[in-house]
Amino acid sequence: MKDDTRSFYERALEKAVAQVVAGLDQALDLQALARGAALSTFHFHRVFRGALGETPLELHRRLRLERAAFSLSNDDTPVTTLAFAAGYETHESFTRAFREHYDCSPSEFRQSRERARAGCERPYPIELASRSGIHFQSRAVPVNIQFIRGEPIMEIEIKEMPELRVATVSHVGPYNRISEAFARLGEIAGREQLVGPSAEMLGIYHDDPEITPAAELRSEAALTVPPDAKLPKELGERRVPGGRYASTRHVGPYEELPDAWARFMGQWLPRSGHRLRESVSYEIYRNTPADVPKEKLETELYIPLV
Repeated sequence: MKDDTRSFYERALEKAVAQVVAGLDQALDLQALARGAALSTFHFHRVFRGALGETPLELHRRLRLERAAFSLSNDDTPVTTLAFAAGYETHESFTRAFREHYDCSPSEFRQSRERARAGCERPYPIELASRSGIHFQSRAVPVNIQFIRGEPIMEIEIKEMPELRVATVSHVGPYNRISEAFARLGEIAGREQLVGPSAEMLGIYHDDPEITPAAELRSEAALTVPPDAKLPKELGERRVPGGRYASTRHVGPYEELPDAWARFMGQWLPRSGHRLRESVSYEIYRNTPADVPKEKLETELYIPLV
């Protein structure tokens, strides 16, 4: 069972990588990649990043830059043509991105070829750093992927979770500003006496930051409430499905949560013998920045399992 499930996720990622590699001349269709992997775009992004060390879009951009560097080293294609082929609208924006990654301009990179031919120095390397070992190839060859295998430093529990009735305040915008929704939720819930001793605070996230502009990201600040509690009109209501979930606990700043999610879904999940169920993933916050320093913040991560 575990070997079959591991190969399912690795085969799905291999297929996605092959599509990225073959599609450097087109805009990346992340939704199509996720469908091909039988995952939601949200889950696909986390699995891909955790297993390969970069997002699909970061891989696509890096391979385009490596292709441009290969051309600079091997032919006389104009830099403007290379800029457009790499997905940049202007020569200037391409040059900035190229310098950021190669620490030199495209013209300086090309000049290194001439100096190398004259025997003066070694040419600049074309390949950029990559944990996955995936690089641009000038001819069609099988892609050899180095999946990140290091043991994630986390303990995983499989739990049967009850259905949760939650009161919510919706947030649209960058995820790191969901605290504004939690402040509003706390204000209303306190006024309405909804914060009981067993109440839990949840964060529910609906969109993939890879394909959704930051200003349009949808999330919800949520508070568990009793089945018979009457909610004021300022609050929304959601039923978080019960069932089988994998859970892990993260201790530390909220800024580290994306990396924790990547290890959870990109390293643990493909080797776990479990498959994702299409439902919401969520976070439960066991304390708050008002209670403890950020190094001691405790967050539980939950993903739904078949």
